[in-house]
Order: sequence, then structure tokens, then C-alpha cells
Amino acid sequence: MIKGIDVSSYQPERYSTKGLDFVIIKITEGTSYTNPKWVAQRKTARDAGLVTGFYHFVRPGSMKKQADYFLSKIKLAPGDFLVLDWEDPGVSSDAKDEWLRYVQKQARGHKVLLYCNRDYWLNRDTSSFAADGLWVAQYNGKPGKPSIEAPWLIHQYTSTPLDTNVARWPDRAAMRAWATGKQQQEDDEMKLSDDVPIAKWVADAFPKQKGLQDRKISVQTALGSGYGYAHIAADNSTRILAQLGAQAATIDKLVDAIGQGGGLTAAEIKAAAEAGAQAALDRLGSALTTEED
Repeated sequence: MIKGIDVSSYQPERYSTKGLDFVIIKITEGTSYTNPKWVAQRKTARDAGLVTGFYHFVRPGSMKKQADYFLSKIKLAPGDFLVLDWEDPGVSSDAKDEWLRYVQKQARGHKVLLYCNRDYWLNRDTSSFAADGLWVAQYNGKPGKPSIEAPWLIHQYTSTPLDTNVARWPDRAAMRAWATGKQQQEDDEMKLSDDVPIAKWVADAFPKQKGLQDRKISVQTALGSGYGYAHIAADNSTRILAQLGAQAATIDKLVDAIGQGGGLTAAEIKAAAEAGAQAALDRLGSALTTEED
């Protein structure tokens, strides 16, 4: 892992960069506050060759206006990444999602992260959406070991003597490659044994399925499961359609026999039969998933 800090107006314009690989700098808050030191703090980071990120402290109100205010303050350079600092209890999970998605669209080519503490992530977040990655704060004295199951990129593990973080890259070059988008090709070359994150709803939808609670699944397992479920669906569909075909043939014979015997017209009998067939089709969806239980 690599080490970095985050700074605001509480820190000096020139700070020690010894032993650091990245710095994340506060630019704005709400729609009226700008950190007066941020430009000089950025220069300190860039002079030291550090990877640089910039964050906005969100307040209740228009997410679009706050995002526009934040983006208007900075001329982005390749490799700059952007962060939403979600700490105000008056900002809902839906609102933070709105800010993140809007900034992703407005600043294409730049990574966008969510910063929040462990309590917000576990108890206030309702979507598990962190844009391009989660920066989680938990002062547990265990750098790189926040007590959450969700994938994370940066862990803020202490605020003494200043906010200090570790990030999940082997070195500065790897983090810079991520920030500039140059690692995309490497990501595409995924191995079958690699773990990939899954959405929270998957574990919730399949509570009895072992191995999903850590919200990770191997590529091989994911592909195998998809292949298996596709065959189950195909087999169930073939079986049910065959049954419906046999029923239709039987219905045609009944229509001829009963229609000749009187009582009901052939049209009336067909209408009743078609209603029964439709009921069978309505059961098709549930039948496709019977093997999942």
C-alpha cells in the first residue's frame, strides 16, 4: 500500500511531503466557500511529484449547483481525481448519488470517489454507490484494515497529527496509472481466478447462497453461474412450451367434439381455453427460477 494525506485550510500551504505518494486537497464547501490555500497546496503536491485529488465538502441544497461551483474553481489536469466529502447528516444518500453521477458526466476522464466514515457507509448509505471508488474513514489504528466488507480504495485511519491515509496500490506509479485511466487495458485482461465486487443487492437477493456475503465472487464462478442459469432457463422454457403445445392439441380436439355436441359454441370454448393457456404462460417466469431456491 501507499501513503498520503488530505489537507484543507487548517494545514499550511507548504507541508511536508516526505514519505507520501498522494495528497487530496479541499477546494470548496457548499456554494460559497473556497479554501484560500488550495492552489498553493496543490503546487506543493505537484512539485513533489505526488498524485493529486481534490474534494468538495457537500452541504444540503442543490447538488448540481454545488458540483458546478466545485468544478468552476479548477482547471483539471490529466490524473486529477475528484471526491465528494459526505459528512453532513442533512445530505441524503440519494443526494450524494446525484452529485457523484453528475460530476462523472461533467468531468469525463477523471476518477470520482466518495469519502465518508464507516457509520455513514453502513447506516446512512442506501445504494452502495461510490462512483469510481470508496474512500472510507475509520480511526481504528489499523492502516489498510477498515472493518467493512465492501471494496474500498483509500482508508483514512487517523487524524493525528493530521488526516493520514493508505491506498490500495503497490506504488505511486500504479495509482497514477489508475488516475489517468491507463490501467484500463490491464483491468480488461482479467483472470478467471480474479475476484470481482458484486452489488449489495445480490447478497440480499440470495441470502442462503454461501460466499456472497463478502460481496466478492471469482470471475470463473460468475461465468459458470451465468452459464448454468441460462441452461436452467432454456430447459424450463422448452419443457413448459412443450406442455403448452400438447395442451393446445388437446384443446383443439375438445373444441371439435364439444362443438358438435351443442351447449357451447366453438368460439366460446376457444376463448376459455386461451384464458387457461395464458394462466400457464404467467407461471413461466416463476418456473424459470424454481431451481435457484
